[in-house]
Amino acid sequence: MFETIVALATAPLKSALHIIRVSGDDCFEIVSKCFSKDIKDIKERTLLIGHIIDEGKIVDEVVLAIYKGPKSYTGEDLVEITCHGSVLIANEIIQLLLSKGARLAVNGEFTSRAFLHERIDLIQAEAINDVINATTKEAKELSLLSLKGETSKLVTPIKTRIADILSLIEVNIDYPEYEDIEVANKGHVVSLADELVPVIDNLISNGEKGKIIKEGIKVALVGKPNVGKSSLLNALLGESKAIVTDIAGTTRDIVEGEINLNGVVLHLLDTAGIRDVEDKVESIGVEKSKDAINNADLVIVLLDASSELDEQDKEILELVKDIPHIIAYNKVDKTNKPVDGISISALNNDITPLKDAVYERLGLKEETFKTPSLNNVRQLGLLKNIKESLLKAKEDALNDLPIDLVSVSLHDAYNSSLEMLGEYNQTDISKEIFSRFCVGK
Repeated sequence: MFETIVALATAPLKSALHIIRVSGDDCFEIVSKCFSKDIKDIKERTLLIGHIIDEGKIVDEVVLAIYKGPKSYTGEDLVEITCHGSVLIANEIIQLLLSKGARLAVNGEFTSRAFLHERIDLIQAEAINDVINATTKEAKELSLLSLKGETSKLVTPIKTRIADILSLIEVNIDYPEYEDIEVANKGHVVSLADELVPVIDNLISNGEKGKIIKEGIKVALVGKPNVGKSSLLNALLGESKAIVTDIAGTTRDIVEGEINLNGVVLHLLDTAGIRDVEDKVESIGVEKSKDAINNADLVIVLLDASSELDEQDKEILELVKDIPHIIAYNKVDKTNKPVDGISISALNNDITPLKDAVYERLGLKEETFKTPSLNNVRQLGLLKNIKESLLKAKEDALNDLPIDLVSVSLHDAYNSSLEMLGEYNQTDISKEIFSRFCVGK
């Protein structure tokens, strides 16, 4: 039995309207106790106008959207109460429902029930939160593909193929006397791995790109003092966020900002100029700059096009040699010397070549934004687990291990595919995921 839960589904702020969501086995009965009309016997989706009443007094005039399970968001009886947008009124209605037998929902509990009632799988459940948290149109549309079930379809064929081989192995082990059953030999396992590993590699590649679209990337702007990092940050942001002077060492702490570059959010970090200093405050800024380099997804190294490369420049280039980076020459407006590479003038907002280079480095194509992808840490981790398990099964098969031992790794791969969809050990997984949701969802 699922007890009836209630929560405010809109933000707890003054607004035109509020929506209160109620769901559970006793949902209709509890709402009937404080609504001007009896809804206990309603059998189909219905809209009603009436009053919420507390001991004969009208609390508010409301609209009820009534959903009969299983044809509801949660898969159970559900009512959405639309009241006037006063937080006071919304809280009065919630308190009244609590007094009639409901309890307050916890984070993500409505979506959790949709998952438990098999209205959605775990990938779709995660997509709901992604849609809510999307910061770009592109990220939202990518999440909507998962919400529609398109991403789940990427996992199902992998799960089915592994299950086919496992079933054959189990039949051979349990019923060796049946000669007309196809024999599951080690060649089947090798063929399975050779078939699925390239597919999984492609899913991982698309997932990493999808993760970039959904979450953006951290981009650190680094260089020696007075090379124009703060001017570049301001040019990228289109506003004067960072202080710019001719005095070396003006920036002593990380200055942050965000831009949307063709559908990808760049989390920009303007760092202190890297050099050997004795000033204690500036030295702390230099250390933070080095930390920013190590934590960045991409580093933009800014060099001065109007001067020769010096030891400070070489030290910075050494710092980023093993980190994804782009080298850009700034201050081309101050020199006639030809530059072999990306040349910009941050002061004059002439930075298009750099923006183009950053976007090209992301490796995103137009179809990437329309391709469903398994793009969060959990999903990508499970994809990698499936791949590793398949490769282990192949290795064991080639090493001529008994087929029942080979199947152990296949079971691991199969369980990871189930876990992806929330069909394996679902209680622990869902509890962790739904705790990240807001209360009314």
